[in-house]
Amino acid sequence: MLELKNVSKKYKNNEVLNNINLAINNGEIVSLLGPSGCGKTTLLNMILGLTEVSAGEIIYNNEVIQNKPMHKRDFNIVFQDYCLFPHLNAYENIIYGLKNLKKNPYDKKVTDLIELLELRPHLYKKIHELSGGQKQRVSIARTIAMEPKILLMDEPLSALDGVIKESIKDMIQKIAKTLNLTTIIVTHDPEEALTMADKVVVIENGKVAQFGTPDNIINEPKNKFVEQFILNQLKVKRNHIYQLFGASYGA
Repeated sequence: MLELKNVSKKYKNNEVLNNINLAINNGEIVSLLGPSGCGKTTLLNMILGLTEVSAGEIIYNNEVIQNKPMHKRDFNIVFQDYCLFPHLNAYENIIYGLKNLKKNPYDKKVTDLIELLELRPHLYKKIHELSGGQKQRVSIARTIAMEPKILLMDEPLSALDGVIKESIKDMIQKIAKTLNLTTIIVTHDPEEALTMADKVVVIENGKVAQFGTPDNIINEPKNKFVEQFILNQLKVKRNHIYQLFGASYGA
């Protein structure tokens, strides 16, 4: 279990996160949802160990880890811009980190991961030859090949569109559930959060506005912010789809 107890983050006089309390069970998919600037990426980076905690405790499996170096936490992250090495092919990117861990790149876990993410036909393509969805799958494979205890994802779908986005969303869920891998996903999109996650953390101005299942969030919003943020965002998306549909058909 990952626990955050009274976690806060300040930059000089600017309080970015205030008194965050969460308990995330092993194997759960949890979305950190909120508008830009609410503190969700800072929270992700504190869990990863990239950003220091100003106050409070981060506890993983009963061990206090907020002062533990990032490389000793055994967590790993997938970034929204893929961060792949352009001079290497897809397979070389996937196994890149294994040599440092002295792990066998031909291990069955790696080959099973490649099959699970449907990357076999693309292994020897250069990065510029891959589509956005294929690049994101390679990025996910590279991260999970390192066998992280927790998988962190920062806006993993933001650069993708339509059917590709839905495909990657399904694959993230499939990977997390197949491997029983605790997964924490930052997103500003309520639809992504509510359809991908077992639980959703709605963040408002550095505080947890609500933490619950998608059903709780939709049917029992704790305050006006939760209700309005989700409804307004879904309305914006719906209007955008209608505009595209109308443009396509000359409406």
